[in-house]
Amino acid sequence: MSSTPRPTSATRTATPRRGGGGHATALLVIASCQLMVVLDITIVNIALPDIQRSLGFSTTSLSWVVSAYTLTFGGLLLLGGRAGDILGRRRVFVVGVLVFVLASLLGGLAQGPGQLLAARALQGVGGAIASPTALALIGTTFREGPERNRAFGVFAAVSAGGGAIGLLAGGMLVQWLNWRWVLFVNVPIGLLIALATPRWISESERHPGHFDLAGAATSTVGMVLLVYGFIRAAQDGWRDALTLASFAGAVVVLALFLLVERRSRQPITPLHMFADRNRAGTYGIMLCLAAAIFGMFFFLTLFVQNVLDFSPLRAGLAFLPVSAVIAIGAGLASRFLPTFGPKPFMVGGALLSAVGLAWLTLTDVHSTYAGSVLGPMLVFSMGMGTQFVSLTLMALSNVPTRETGAASGLLNATQQVGGSLGLSILVTVFGTASRDEAEKQVPDFLAQATPAEQLRFRRTGELPPPWSDEILTAGVSSAFVVAAVFALLAALIAVLVIQVRPSDLERLKGGSGPGGM
Repeated sequence: MSSTPRPTSATRTATPRRGGGGHATALLVIASCQLMVVLDITIVNIALPDIQRSLGFSTTSLSWVVSAYTLTFGGLLLLGGRAGDILGRRRVFVVGVLVFVLASLLGGLAQGPGQLLAARALQGVGGAIASPTALALIGTTFREGPERNRAFGVFAAVSAGGGAIGLLAGGMLVQWLNWRWVLFVNVPIGLLIALATPRWISESERHPGHFDLAGAATSTVGMVLLVYGFIRAAQDGWRDALTLASFAGAVVVLALFLLVERRSRQPITPLHMFADRNRAGTYGIMLCLAAAIFGMFFFLTLFVQNVLDFSPLRAGLAFLPVSAVIAIGAGLASRFLPTFGPKPFMVGGALLSAVGLAWLTLTDVHSTYAGSVLGPMLVFSMGMGTQFVSLTLMALSNVPTRETGAASGLLNATQQVGGSLGLSILVTVFGTASRDEAEKQVPDFLAQATPAEQLRFRRTGELPPPWSDEILTAGVSSAFVVAAVFALLAALIAVLVIQVRPSDLERLKGGSGPGGM
């Protein structure tokens, strides 16, 4: 990375058409890729029961259909960002999209659990290559100032709202076709993106360097062990030997990761980026907010389908307002950032999100969607929408052009790590609260249940409704309490750490050359 970047022939070719039409198409290509990658985190969730019946997954192993994707996606994002810096961002972007397309096709054709899990892991690899490169391409395609701010606003809205869109699309595809189409749908979309990219997006400069494979491996393995430790604790308790071994292994491997990065001449995670106060604070805020938003989607999906008895399609429609409000919040933030700066949106957005999550703790078995879910969900979504634009801008502020891929990869990795770790923590809270509630409900159930119901309970250990609804609601409510704490922690970081200078506001208003905000 110390050598002066040299333009390549690819840098001088395929210049996109100038003007609003060309840049609008380039943004459409980039945003479509990000939507496809983010959407696949949630689109499979609604299809899980059908996948289980079709391929013969056990209930425990079924969770890996989701985890195989998110863990490889989050663990390899840093390497994907570096690959764009070294090999050229447009080239790497196209490769990532094509890997994603191939994995989606293989997953849709899977005839057994092992085949599907391998395909989902390969999808994560493709997403990890394409997603950070997509964000970096915005920095090299759009002029600094209002034009880039608007592009970041669109990208942030797509990133934040993709989860809700995935739930809706998953419900439609499962109900109208079958579960395989939640994977097949990526094939034509990905191929169109790959074909359009060379025409509308210019190649970036290539920077000599090498791939930090040791750093990528240790970061991925360390994160997997940490997430597994929390999930294991939710099932078997904190004293379980494998739980403790997972946490111990995570500490060792992540410490090794830091050692590797400190000694590497070209690390995938340049630790000096954390020396910047605003950037370090931004990563901390993203870590907390990702935990909150992953938890909101996961637990509300359980609640509306199991307690409110929504069908998959109706559950997907229930989340549609989330995407609309996030888009509105992102648009407002993008418009007023040059006037007020990013800090008010970071603080205010985090507080709004905390209010929405705290409101959701009041849900019970008598709650309704319109009366108890929609309102807090909209408050939460507005808070999230106003934050993501500011976080994206702050993460790339004052970053040299040669490191924008690494910086964007680190921001995306922080989001996935925060989501995975946060959700595993919330699942642990959910499991503990559910077990406590079950101990209270069992005596009442045994006193009222028929002999057949009692026999079924002894065989499965599961209570039928309405007792199961009480147990689920108690666990969900407790999880939302901790999710609200995550959002409050994000607000506290924004207040105490983020500092915006007048010169930063000037960059937002008109641009001041490379390396600015």
